[in-house]
Amino acid sequence: MTQFDGELSPPFEIVEPASWRGPIIFNSPHSGSVYPLEFLNASRIDLAALRRSEDSFMDELIADLSDRGFPTVRVNFPRSYVDVNREPYELDPRMFTGRLPSFANTRSMRVAGGLGTIPRVVGDGQEIYRERLNVDEALGRIEALYKPYHRALRRLINKAHQAFGTVILVDCHSMPSIGVSRDEPRRPDIVIGDRYGTSCAALLPDVVEDVMSGLGYSIGRNKPYAGGFITEHYGNPASGLHTVQLELNRAIYMDERRRERSPRFAQVAADFAVLADALATVPLGDLGPFQAAAE
Repeated sequence: MTQFDGELSPPFEIVEPASWRGPIIFNSPHSGSVYPLEFLNASRIDLAALRRSEDSFMDELIADLSDRGFPTVRVNFPRSYVDVNREPYELDPRMFTGRLPSFANTRSMRVAGGLGTIPRVVGDGQEIYRERLNVDEALGRIEALYKPYHRALRRLINKAHQAFGTVILVDCHSMPSIGVSRDEPRRPDIVIGDRYGTSCAALLPDVVEDVMSGLGYSIGRNKPYAGGFITEHYGNPASGLHTVQLELNRAIYMDERRRERSPRFAQVAADFAVLADALATVPLGDLGPFQAAAE
């Protein structure tokens, strides 16, 4: 198994409140910024380039929510090293020496784009590695980092589900202010992703839009981000499991070029607290689980 010599200890952190105000969990899977030395040595690009894939400071924007009664989850390792918002084995065989397991998904659109569980490129398309990785190295990262994170997240979701009968997982991400394509229109301040209505009850994106637009944010739905593996995998509204993805425009809270928090950072964090409070007022009875209608 891959050894990290304490560099990634802990690889992720869950902060539970002393008293839960509701079954609402805030998760930041892509804000990790602890780069293992062996990863940096294997990379053909520098740290600044690797960090372009980060949802920088997203974990800090939600950190104080645990003091308000909402559990928070943050990943400390970078998504360019292991991306937990993918299937466990979305792997590109061209990246590795050795044979991938037969169950690996080598043909997904994300793998084709270089953004599998072990990414081949960073967010702007630059290749990460100087040479191919040993397949055992990739599988070791998945065993040591990816799987423990998802086991812990599942336990937290189950705990909320058992206590309240329903769960709202808010998956928090950030996006570059400008897309790769020049044809893409100006990105809104926040993009709400619900997998086109399949990952949560319809009222939840409506609540998010009402609250955040009322605070002055422009809102988009599902384009260009409808939600990744976490949104799809943990969202099961019929069972009372609701997942909504939030993509925050980085220009709202940080200087993208310098990768520094902007003067508006504290206000954005305060606005997330307003959103959390609003979600806590949603009647649990409106969130299921729902019985299938009789034929």
